[in-house]
Amino acid sequence: MKPILKYKSIFISDVHLGTKGCQAEKLLEFFKNTRSEKLYCVGDIIDVWALQKNFYWPQAHNDVIQKILRKARHGTEVFYVIGNHDEVFRKFIPMHFGQIKMINRVIHQSVQNKNYLVVHGDAWDGVMRYAKWLSKLGSIAYEMLLRLNIVINFFRKLRGKTYWSLAKYLKYKVKNAVKYIGEYERTIAQYGKKKKFDGIICGHIHHATNEDFDGVNYLNCGDWVESCTALAENYDGTFEIIYWDKIRKDYVNVDEDEMISSNTVEDDQLKKAS
Repeated sequence: MKPILKYKSIFISDVHLGTKGCQAEKLLEFFKNTRSEKLYCVGDIIDVWALQKNFYWPQAHNDVIQKILRKARHGTEVFYVIGNHDEVFRKFIPMHFGQIKMINRVIHQSVQNKNYLVVHGDAWDGVMRYAKWLSKLGSIAYEMLLRLNIVINFFRKLRGKTYWSLAKYLKYKVKNAVKYIGEYERTIAQYGKKKKFDGIICGHIHHATNEDFDGVNYLNCGDWVESCTALAENYDGTFEIIYWDKIRKDYVNVDEDEMISSNTVEDDQLKKAS
């Protein structure tokens, strides 16, 4: 087993606690094997939209909340940036939940003294701004795809194959989805440039990346539904995306059949599909 991973700051988003697609057990593994001075929860941590339709809250989801609270009690500075699926909390901000600061956005000053706006990102989503009903419909369709994933991968596992995400495949296959991601990234980066931020850290579209747009560092945390990714700031000020599925075998006992989702083969297939 490798030693605990230590970072200056960790950013996670789109956990979607309260849904069956949430991979809470893997997030608990990640929390157990990482330490940071700051932890940013960048929106859609609790999926209130889903809970309002169908209450689903297993023990692992409760454990995630308890783990975050415990980190805050033990000295980690924790920020909860509110997203669209947990937007009900926006009525009460700014507020504290234990030692956790609940906010709409926050400025993170990096080790290299650069200013990054940390925000969920739904405010730059045209669908969310002008057709919120369509966004909720899309959320239902996405949840259905995730349930179909379970059936597909049950049979794939019987045949000795690794996990494959239909939802992720379609996201890269459908040209409009690829175009939507690109436009979203450029739009939010342009806002960062206009406001003179060095970078933007966000979530929302479940697509982890670290890119530069016209001098603005655009960073997306990804999600804990399919990709199981986090963004981390190292002590030298550099940022990296952690793909937990790719490294978890070094920290936990994992059966070979369980090795899933973000492997190189699948990434190549997704790129070809786009």
